[in-house]
Amino acid sequence: MWKLLALTQLICGSLQQDSTINSEFADRLNSVYRHSVPAVTVGELHTLIKQGAILLDTREGDEFEVSHIRYAQSVGYIWFDMREVYNIPKSDTLVVYCAVGTRSERIGEKLQKAGYRHVYMLFGGIYEWVNQGNPIYNSQNIQTTEVHVYDKNWSRWLEAGSPVY
Repeated sequence: MWKLLALTQLICGSLQQDSTINSEFADRLNSVYRHSVPAVTVGELHTLIKQGAILLDTREGDEFEVSHIRYAQSVGYIWFDMREVYNIPKSDTLVVYCAVGTRSERIGEKLQKAGYRHVYMLFGGIYEWVNQGNPIYNSQNIQTTEVHVYDKNWSRWLEAGSPVY
């Protein structure tokens, strides 16, 4: 119970504390998110990873192959199937991410409906992870700077890294 309380305290009010995110990007994200899945910042994600959280990359396979956060499990979006996560206990902490967060929020909603109790989404997705100087890896597990950008409209928010279309 104390872990859940600590996790809740960690997440509450955190998006206002993250001063490194571009405020225009944050405003844009807040306008498209449904706010149905609690969001965590990049800094909070580091803490959750250390605590054993499971990362689920909800982008498509070609995006994942270009780059992903180390140790993330690719579950896709268009053809997402709950069988991708059947072996994960419903009490585990899951963090979903995609390019910017809209697709991961939808998958997060599905996970919540399936009974997963601790589901979070990465605010700003892999763009924000890279923007804050964190490493990403390609399908050969080699560190890269390349990020598959969702489309040209959203690619403007990738401030670091090399966009791949």
